[in-house]
Amino acid sequence: MKAQFWSFDVIFAMIIFGSALILLTFVWVNISGQYSTAYGLGLQTMQAQLQSLQGRVLTRGTPQNWNSAINVTNTLTWSNVSIGLGTGSGSQLSPGKIAALAAMSNYNTLTYESTKQLLGVGYDWYIAINSSNSTLAMGLYPYTRNPYAIQVARQSAVLNGVPVSVLIIIWTNKSFGVG
Repeated sequence: MKAQFWSFDVIFAMIIFGSALILLTFVWVNISGQYSTAYGLGLQTMQAQLQSLQGRVLTRGTPQNWNSAINVTNTLTWSNVSIGLGTGSGSQLSPGKIAALAAMSNYNTLTYESTKQLLGVGYDWYIAINSSNSTLAMGLYPYTRNPYAIQVARQSAVLNGVPVSVLIIIWTNKSFGVG
């Protein structure tokens, strides 16, 4: 009876089961490594774009008076424009440039999508300028859209002589994927 348990059928079945287990482990480790690499690179890209946008917010943009050189509802007039919200005087923000970006980003989906390139980001964005008694928001608020990944930065600035806090968020509700 003991010899029958170790027959060729059982040994063959154990070899097949062991091989399948080893193959499954190899595939699992490989896919897990690819996913973590893709996710990590996606977060690095988001962080780099956030830092770029954070530095760009206080610049004047190109041309320096870009807000008066465009029609905020016509994306064809936006060529050769780089958005900056600053006046060029330290951390001063320009009310006209803020109003123009708010109008551009909040007009419709097409104009919002076009602002991404002008801001130098490939992900969705949200900027809120907070003072002690008001908040001005531009872009798409991420927390109502089921975000997958978010990168956040804050910086201080001055708007109309009043200190403000600028909240800058880069976000996506799509997976970074594998590969």
